[in-house]
Amino acid sequence: MKILGIETSCDETSASIVENGTKIISNVVYSSQEMHALTGGIIPENAARQQITSIIPVLNKTFKEVDFDAIAVTVGPGLIGSLLVGVETARTLAYVFNKPIIPVNHLVAHIYANFIDKNELPTFPSICLVVSGGHTDLILMKNLKTIKYLGGTRDDAAGEAFDKTARLLGLPYPGGPSIAKKADEYTKSNLKLFPRPMIHDKNFEFSFSGLKTSVFKEVKDKNMTNLLQTKYAAEVQEAIVDVLISKTLAAVIKFNPNSLLLAGGVSANRRLRIKLTKEIIDKNIKVKLYLPELKYCTDNAAVIASAAFFNRKYVPWENIKVNPELTIMDKV
Repeated sequence: MKILGIETSCDETSASIVENGTKIISNVVYSSQEMHALTGGIIPENAARQQITSIIPVLNKTFKEVDFDAIAVTVGPGLIGSLLVGVETARTLAYVFNKPIIPVNHLVAHIYANFIDKNELPTFPSICLVVSGGHTDLILMKNLKTIKYLGGTRDDAAGEAFDKTARLLGLPYPGGPSIAKKADEYTKSNLKLFPRPMIHDKNFEFSFSGLKTSVFKEVKDKNMTNLLQTKYAAEVQEAIVDVLISKTLAAVIKFNPNSLLLAGGVSANRRLRIKLTKEIIDKNIKVKLYLPELKYCTDNAAVIASAAFFNRKYVPWENIKVNPELTIMDKV
């Protein structure tokens, strides 16, 4: 079964055709990141206007003939203007080509990056850490249909923490890649300057607003040289990574899953991948770790189409609506 996926939840405009949830036929992503870097972050109206311009060229590159069986589209969470671009496009295509349509929760879809182009698919139960933009969620997937929420962020998510601390350090948007690049230049290993919020709490909740405040106090009134940027970037990254890994492995130890899945934009962070892999080996934790390919970590339509295949729920095109406030536990 071939599904056309459409993703426009934030600043990317993407379309993809995926066969049976795992094989990529085509995947086109247009990002307006350079435009948003000029303003230090995303201005929703600008993102939506750019997506209106981009959606038809992206679709034209994705398919030459109508050789798909269904259409999947992100309905939330995200920016309402951006979501509307994708949803209205999907509704129109469904009507014109008489194709069934499948609404998709963007956060859940990130998990399915671990199902694409894999020789071995994850087995259940699975612990999933989803770190995407303004969301940091830890869930237990008992199977494809049954998800238990373990915990999430109480304030700033990991991605927001990267963006906000990068701004304090004078680094460009988006903050995650900027901090990671600077941190790679730092050679010292004893990185304990900043706090690890809630790391010792016996729960699966996250909080990164205190880290942001600590960084602000540390760098205030300092002349931010390249050397200081490098040091602070490494310290910030290590603090965030430590919290994510500690909470995630605590969940693995408690629930004893078959697999551990990393997903979302922050899952592309090289330090997180390396340290998580090492911790599992060093602590002799018996779990199969799945890391998505980097090109499927950030927003893209391939994960939307994949999630739709494994969670097929057809909805009449007239009834497809956006919901910017969706959580990872909300059904669509």
